[in-house]
Amino acid sequence: MNAYNAYKQNSVTTASPGELTLMLYNGCIKFLGKAKIAIDEKNIEEKNTNIQRAQAIIAELMATLNMNIEISKQMLPLYEYMNRRLVEANIQNDAAIIEEVEGLVTEFRDTWKEVLKITRQQQFGGAQQV
Repeated sequence: MNAYNAYKQNSVTTASPGELTLMLYNGCIKFLGKAKIAIDEKNIEEKNTNIQRAQAIIAELMATLNMNIEISKQMLPLYEYMNRRLVEANIQNDAAIIEEVEGLVTEFRDTWKEVLKITRQQQFGGAQQV
């Protein structure tokens, strides 16, 4: 387990900003999945913890938006919507709301992954992949 933790730490410290954003999306999806399982198992504490972790990631994604770029101005309200829906999901113990947010985050992640892939192809002639 120590080697795995060292690998994870090294992955984060050596990742590009684009790769870090991808890691955030993946982490958010992971926590949303755990929150849904916790709802099914009626584990309110676990549900709350994982929804809060997902919300922290969304808050980080919001904080890192460059508001001088037009797309960021369009993404901010979507992140705010996701955060608001997660508050509702937490209060109502509603896995369907979590699934809705999970779908949005997955779309964002998949789009971001494509952006990274295209950027790398332009930079390195297609030699690397995400």
